[in-house]
Amino acid sequence: MRIDRRRFIGAAAVGALAVATTTLAAPRARVVKIVAKRFKFMPEVVKLKKGEPVVFELTTLDVTMGMNIPDFKVRSDIIPGKTMKLAFTPDKAGAFTFVCDVFCGDGHEDMAGKLVVA
Repeated sequence: MRIDRRRFIGAAAVGALAVATTTLAAPRARVVKIVAKRFKFMPEVVKLKKGEPVVFELTTLDVTMGMNIPDFKVRSDIIPGKTMKLAFTPDKAGAFTFVCDVFCGDGHEDMAGKLVVA
């Protein structure tokens, strides 16, 4: 079987262009900075869009903490002096609570925020 070289190269170029277009069309993650400080998150309310990828950049001003979003089954430690990244894509709309899940002192049980996904 003889292969026409020009057709083969043309087909390969079309395939590569399709892959590149698909890769470029993927949505970029929205970056949301959240600062944890005894005993609150700043901001306390974060608004997101359903299906939009997001990366939380988490920092703490004092002690080791955690961020847990149980409804989406995602969590991260937040370590002093580091920026922790927590990536996910909300797949449902509504209001959801996120909490600190690493004991950070008296008042820890009230440390929570809200995700509003539209």
